[in-house]
Amino acid sequence: MSNSRPKKRMINHIILRSENQPTQDLTTPQSQPVNIIPSQADNDQELIKLWLHGKSKHTQRYYKKDIERFVQFTHKSLKQIILKDLQDFADHIDQLDLVDGSKRRILSSVKSLFAFAHKLGYLPFDVSRPLILPCPKDTLAERILTHKQVKSIIDAENHPRNKLILKTLFISGIRVSELCSLKWKDLQERSDGGQMTVYGKGKKTRTVLIPDPLWTELMDYRGTSPDEFYIFRGRNRTNQMHSTTVLRIVRKAAHKAGLKVNPSPHWLRHAHASIACEKAPLHVVQQSLGHASIQTTSHYLHVKPNDCSSKYLEI
Repeated sequence: MSNSRPKKRMINHIILRSENQPTQDLTTPQSQPVNIIPSQADNDQELIKLWLHGKSKHTQRYYKKDIERFVQFTHKSLKQIILKDLQDFADHIDQLDLVDGSKRRILSSVKSLFAFAHKLGYLPFDVSRPLILPCPKDTLAERILTHKQVKSIIDAENHPRNKLILKTLFISGIRVSELCSLKWKDLQERSDGGQMTVYGKGKKTRTVLIPDPLWTELMDYRGTSPDEFYIFRGRNRTNQMHSTTVLRIVRKAAHKAGLKVNPSPHWLRHAHASIACEKAPLHVVQQSLGHASIQTTSHYLHVKPNDCSSKYLEI
């Protein structure tokens, strides 16, 4: 009798434990837990906003224009697009009167959006991945000014402010957007001139040295301007100068110098890079210009080679 009670308690304990366990169908395999990914966007407009977030205003403006062009051509939502739609759009772009670089940028924008949509789970797969981008002719060599040409442009400008703008663009190698956003507080004095803190492309900060002659001219131009003032200001004297104003200054000076081209401010950056690559270590030029990859900087060596097999041939 005494031995039967412990056995009965053990049986009851087993029964109670089994009643607390969930019922399982032993005839079917156990399903694995499913990770449900929340939806990131309910429609194409929301997805495009997420895609554009964090990009510069300049980039956003071009990306919006490129995607609007694509939507107007297809008249479909992104989830309805097939590869043939993308290929038809690429053929359409190829027939337009656009430079090759613009055609590639438009298609790159579309591919970027589809890749982002797939990565976010908005699309089951990236339908744009097989789309081949055109390889435009490399025209960088056509947009590189010689040292003599740069000097002629600067010498042709008589306005002190405009001449200083041209010198700053060439000697520092900064982009026009970086020039326009510079404030006096971004400049710091050094024993051998000065330096400028540049907040540039990709929201990256870098420091560019300013040689003594240019530093002296900048300080003379500053006068009593406070730190918070833009160095090169617009008409109302409080806002920064617009990039289109700088473009007009560069082209007007080039016209006065008798050049047969219409350079943009970026041509002075190209000139800085090509001349500096001949004299300075490549990594130094890369850091000064703010290139993400040294391959971008080395491109200037390829467009102005120091040696070529053609030099060794005669007729």
